[in-house]
Amino acid sequence: MSVAEAFPARRGAASPVVIVCILWLVTMVVVAAGADLIAPTHYTTQDLTARFRPPAFLAGGDLRHLLGTDHLGRDMLSRLVYAVRTSILIAFFGTMIGAFFGTMIGVAAGRLRGPVDLVAMTLTDMQTALPAMFVAITFLAFFGNDIVLFVVMVSLDGWERYARLARGLVVSEQATDYVRAVEQLGARSSRVVFRHLLPNILASLVVQATLNFPQTILLETSLSFLGLGVQPPGTSLGLMLGEGRLHLLNAWWIAVLPGLVIFFTTLAMSLFGDWLRDRLDPTVDPTR
Repeated sequence: MSVAEAFPARRGAASPVVIVCILWLVTMVVVAAGADLIAPTHYTTQDLTARFRPPAFLAGGDLRHLLGTDHLGRDMLSRLVYAVRTSILIAFFGTMIGAFFGTMIGVAAGRLRGPVDLVAMTLTDMQTALPAMFVAITFLAFFGNDIVLFVVMVSLDGWERYARLARGLVVSEQATDYVRAVEQLGARSSRVVFRHLLPNILASLVVQATLNFPQTILLETSLSFLGLGVQPPGTSLGLMLGEGRLHLLNAWWIAVLPGLVIFFTTLAMSLFGDWLRDRLDPTVDPTR
């Protein structure tokens, strides 16, 4: 059952759950964009006299540290704000690079067919067969840990989905009358692709990007949790979660707070992507 079925709304309108998801995602974007203004202190500032301070809403909390402090006395709110910025930027650029790379391969395969199609689909099959975590660990072992390389590595997960989708859509669109008419008028292949094919398949690719974004965030947080992603003194949601796992018994907020942000962000994006797919799919009744 989709979100639209579980929470019906008026024609063309978003359900209350989708609205909440959109508000959460907008909040995360605002936090990421305004981290320097929102964070009370810098995320690396330490105060060893204030270690393991609980959040202000718990007994023993301090209003100077609304979400408490970690094992080094660093303000959790500040670290969380900057962690959101880091994780979202990595996931965003990783998703965009993977989408661009996969779409270009899929369009080339669908447009040229023959040997190009065979090679492209073989590569996508190989990528599908390899676990993303295995590819990431191997990549980092050979090329080292650098933030730029890390973003490129994250983008390698999921590009095959765009390639398969773009190929299928291009093959389908090429059989339509408008594409045949443009080709009969002598339009160059590049013009057919960029002026006619890509604009007509863009909606489906955007939906795929919204559905792939949560998986990219989870890959980044998983690698950072294992110590293979963002490295100290930097911060990310996965790194905070990894640091907090050692203090679950005496300072649970260090791990729980970033874990909740990861959970709600991936859930919100997944539900939003599901709703967007229903809105943009012409075969779905928008009144349901």
